[in-house]
Amino acid sequence: MRSRTLLAAVVIFAAAIGILVAMGRPPICTCGTVTFWGSEGPAQSQMIADWYSLSHIVHGLLFYAALWLVARRWSVGQRFLVALSIEALWEIAENTPMVIDRYREATVALGYSGDTIINSASDIAMMGIGFLAARKLPLWAAVLLVALLELVPLLVIRDNLTLNVWMLLAPSDAIRAWQAGG
Repeated sequence: MRSRTLLAAVVIFAAAIGILVAMGRPPICTCGTVTFWGSEGPAQSQMIADWYSLSHIVHGLLFYAALWLVARRWSVGQRFLVALSIEALWEIAENTPMVIDRYREATVALGYSGDTIINSASDIAMMGIGFLAARKLPLWAAVLLVALLELVPLLVIRDNLTLNVWMLLAPSDAIRAWQAGG
């Protein structure tokens, strides 16, 4: 990537982190520890990575595909910056009281309190990994990777990007009960 694109990416990333700081998001888990992996429960979305980090890799794969379809004439760097901006805006929106409350109301995430800044920063980076992987992978491998990144969390935690979006937009009592283990 060109140095101008890299500089713009750093500015977008830093701006997102600055906004999250201004919003009063905790930098790390209020438990006082930082680990790489935050499993289910209170550590979810509080540590560097968690099961939902996989969905952010899927974001990158999907953003690459969508931007290739609609903005094919743009450079990869330009498309990357658009994807990075969308992801950064999502991380900001996701940590607003309105969206946090929506997660609590519509999903099984009853105690969800939003992401820590370190988790949001990691989520943005995970999208970048997905985007850059999509650039290098053959189409069949990218499709297989999306399927795998959706299937594994579905089997392990009964959630993934597809169900997450579904439950935010059109909550289903049957899905909520299944996710809760019922």
